[in-house]
Amino acid sequence: MAVINSYEAVFVISLKQGEEAVAELVNKFKSRIERHATVESVDEWGKRKLSYPINKETDAYYVLFNFKSDAEFPADLDRRAKITDGVLRSMIIKKDA
Repeated sequence: MAVINSYEAVFVISLKQGEEAVAELVNKFKSRIERHATVESVDEWGKRKLSYPINKETDAYYVLFNFKSDAEFPADLDRRAKITDGVLRSMIIKKDA
């Protein structure tokens, strides 16, 4: 039986492609998490100023996902975030029980 852990994932999404592309990426990752894990909450922080420019961008859209899944899924989610155009940065951490 797989051990279920709590995780939180933050995605920093580029605003270059427009608001529709941002919403599409948020929905893409949300549906992926729903298919492979239990979503506890989705907190869209919205447009924020970056601390330093990333790819010559100074603003980005932030989204926080809280979910529960087995130990293998976060690695797959992180890999997909890194190869997805429009995701500037991502971080997935395991919460303490």
